[in-house]
Amino acid sequence: MDVPAKGNILGHYMPARYILAILGSIGMAIVYGLKVNLSVAMVGMVNNSAIKNIIAASGGSHNQTNYNAEVGDVECEGSNSEGKATMELDGPFIWLPGVQGIVLSCYFWGYFVSQLPGGRIAELFSAKWVMFFSVTINVVCTLLTPVMAQAHYAAVVVMRVGEGIGGGVTFPAMHVLLSKWAPPAERSVMSALVYAGTSLGTVISILTAGVLTANVGWESVFYVMGGLSCIWCVLWILLVQDTPQQQSLISAEERQMIVTSLGGKEGGHAQKKLPVPWRAVLKSPAFLSILVAHACSNWGWYMLLIELPFYMQQVLKFNMTENAVTTSLPFLSLWIFSMCLSRTLDWLTSKSYITTTIARKVATLFASVVPAVCLLAVCYIGCARAAAVALMAIAVTCIGGMFCGFLSNHIDIAPNFAGTLMALTNTISTIPGIVVPIFVGALTQKNQTISSWRIIFFVTIGLYIVEIVVYTLWGSGEEQPWNKIPESNDNIETKPLNNDEKKSTV
Repeated sequence: MDVPAKGNILGHYMPARYILAILGSIGMAIVYGLKVNLSVAMVGMVNNSAIKNIIAASGGSHNQTNYNAEVGDVECEGSNSEGKATMELDGPFIWLPGVQGIVLSCYFWGYFVSQLPGGRIAELFSAKWVMFFSVTINVVCTLLTPVMAQAHYAAVVVMRVGEGIGGGVTFPAMHVLLSKWAPPAERSVMSALVYAGTSLGTVISILTAGVLTANVGWESVFYVMGGLSCIWCVLWILLVQDTPQQQSLISAEERQMIVTSLGGKEGGHAQKKLPVPWRAVLKSPAFLSILVAHACSNWGWYMLLIELPFYMQQVLKFNMTENAVTTSLPFLSLWIFSMCLSRTLDWLTSKSYITTTIARKVATLFASVVPAVCLLAVCYIGCARAAAVALMAIAVTCIGGMFCGFLSNHIDIAPNFAGTLMALTNTISTIPGIVVPIFVGALTQKNQTISSWRIIFFVTIGLYIVEIVVYTLWGSGEEQPWNKIPESNDNIETKPLNNDEKKSTV
């Protein structure tokens, strides 16, 4: 009797499934926020003056001003008339761009290795505790980062790898939870709500990190953000369970509705026992198109997510506060755009105006064509700061189409294996996160100019073109035949079952 009473009290304010979705969204925001805060804080951690002197002494061209204007190699003027000294913070660490690239990219070393095993553990044991582990290890490593940075940059590398290990299991774990909690009619809304937290976390983290670094000190970024994240850990333990059946803070009506809508299979428990048809998966054009789109899109995503603050500082000469605002606000518009686009495409699909395949391709085109065009324009506008900011904002905003594009496509083509497929494509798509910071660091170490960044942007545009062509030609929103094979294979021996069925019908 007590359980329904508690559930009714909680459900009076908000259904339990949406409490899960909101806390899941906040958890994703924390993980992504702690991922990107170093990109902003590092601008204030490194000794820019000493690094410039080292680069100049080694024959680098960072401070050259006599570039050919036709090529665009001009040094932009900062917005502050008091000189460059006011636009840069000189921190204690003399980390050259190559070292900075390693420190930023090492997050993805851990991210790469943890996804598949993390997803499987979430399926077999508890997605709730896998998600808790993800956030907790990120919090602990974040709080330890200032101390480790004082010791050696290699110690920061260890912390970032630890954060990556935690971050890598977030998407698979949340996919498992959504498969057990989200009714089919609400799956798109709940998924969008959860994964849009990545954008909100990016906005909040970049803004907060910029303000704290400029006004309090770079150490405060890690202490403040890591400390506040501890609150989520407590709420997650108290309010979230793996399945509606395990949740005491839920009404009987809501529990029955969720379980019934999912076919009475306890939120999808049977799915974890289905064998994955790996050969069919790896030969499927529909799946491979998602894989290519995910990998190519992630190159552009990580390039803007991680490296945009450095472009704003190195080329456009934004100071710390300007940098934080100009690089964070587009992620807020990304969140708004992704929610509006997903609702619009869902409505058009429900009215049969377009197919699921068209909806996924339209969303993916938004996430690839628009950023490619914007980056191409940035290559040739030189030091037009306002235009550059506007173009970057449009590019980041439209990337939000990926949430209702190829990222949602796993569930369309194979709902029985959506978690596994997401872990697989996300693992491969982690490689750009490892390569991008090293690639950018290598190109800009001795030449922090527009010409170097133009090469970076051209490579990104080329990968966007690959994504556009492959996904447009082979992408599909239809359930694939190999998704149904395991459903009729509850027992491994299929031929005896067929013979028995024939005998029973005689």
